[in-house]
Amino acid sequence: MRGGWAIDFLLGRITRRHSDIDIVTWIENRENVEWELVNAGYEQLPVKEQFRRRQSDFCKNNIEITLSYLTYNGGGSLILNGLPQWVWRADSLLLNDYLLDGVYAKVIHPKQLLEEKKTYQRIGRPYRKKDAESKKVLKEIISKFS
Repeated sequence: MRGGWAIDFLLGRITRRHSDIDIVTWIENRENVEWELVNAGYEQLPVKEQFRRRQSDFCKNNIEITLSYLTYNGGGSLILNGLPQWVWRADSLLLNDYLLDGVYAKVIHPKQLLEEKKTYQRIGRPYRKKDAESKKVLKEIISKFS
């Protein structure tokens, strides 16, 4: 998990209403995951050309799912597929499962989540109040994270 749901899984409680789900998987899983979502009744949405190698979008019942695809670059660093200039932290993929309302999920390391929020700000993504709130919560999680 990534994004707001990842924060909620890290906390073990739902902090706000979510309109989307951000999922991260390996690029090798792309065809299977896309097929499973279409079979489950999700509509695959168009993605801008510059994002197609690293992302797929789906929607069902007004819930959007964004799939992001990971790989390693030639030097062995973790990156989003097709975005070699954005190297992820070596510890981005946590091994533990986190529990929220009876559901277990793996989540991205809170330091990686925070770096993403800071990157959005640097690249000029429009300000969203939820991003500012997420950064505050992530800093609190990181201060307690082992």
